Amino acid sequence: MVGSAVLAKAPHEPALPQSVRNPQVPLRGIVLIVASTVFFSGGDIVAKQLAGSLPPIEITWLRYVVFALTMIPFVWHSSNGLGLRSHRPGLQVLRGLGTVASALFFISSLAFLPMAEATAINFISPILITALAVLFLREQVGWRRWTAALVGLLGVLIVIRPGTGAFQMAALLPLLAAASWAGTAIVTRLMSGTDRPTTTLTYSALVGLGVLTVMMPFVWVTPIWAEVGLALAMGLLSTAGHGLVVLGYRHASASVVAPFSYVQLIWAGALGFLVFGSVPDQFTFLGAGIIVASGLYTAYRERVRSSVRVSS
Repeated sequence: MVGSAVLAKAPHEPALPQSVRNPQVPLRGIVLIVASTVFFSGGDIVAKQLAGSLPPIEITWLRYVVFALTMIPFVWHSSNGLGLRSHRPGLQVLRGLGTVASALFFISSLAFLPMAEATAINFISPILITALAVLFLREQVGWRRWTAALVGLLGVLIVIRPGTGAFQMAALLPLLAAASWAGTAIVTRLMSGTDRPTTTLTYSALVGLGVLTVMMPFVWVTPIWAEVGLALAMGLLSTAGHGLVVLGYRHASASVVAPFSYVQLIWAGALGFLVFGSVPDQFTFLGAGIIVASGLYTAYRERVRSSVRVSS
């Protein structure tokens, strides 16, 4: 899913021993994040395929069913059930709500928008994280990062082109997905160091599954076996992507690996063309480029700030 590797520091990032703090460790983290974007894009393309016949809520529910069934046995086996215990259960539930909202908004957008366009708009999340960090984390944000945020918003406006005939209301869905993920990232930072990554993933799976299950009776469409198979593939791809993100953050900081999550734009465009024959227009290319540039600069400034804090 878009945004999972963008400037959202994974909780409980243990300090690495001196023996493994070397240039090869960040490289390993980068490779894992790039690999996660392949899995996320694969899951998104399957979700778009299912969007032609199933409601977005049901598609998201099917993905969460696989997510939960994958995580619960793993956590129980690896920690004798202790992995389900949280020091901040309220924040875990809040994070789970943000995660499922982000997934639901983004999957809903795939029924109306090309993959590349929806993905590009959704990548505004790092800019929104910057703004929310000022409000909720009391972070000091200088004029450089605020300028990057405004440039990123300009990129989004170029992609969605409000006030023109090319504008679709559906373009607001990936924006809502990005906003939901930005809130999730802030909650994740508030919990940093309190729970295991597997605990956080499992809470996200269970909270999302619970919310979507309540909604299911109102939208249920009985899937055929081919759709069940696609849903299973979608869930496994998404879960694998989340797992790779967690592993990636163990080998490198968020500010190092975050820029490489933008590789997902390449996969989204390529898969969208191969599967659906959709070719991004020049406005999507231009807007996406501006969004990526602003996000990369934001990640760079985050890395500079982290270096200053460490040196002081």
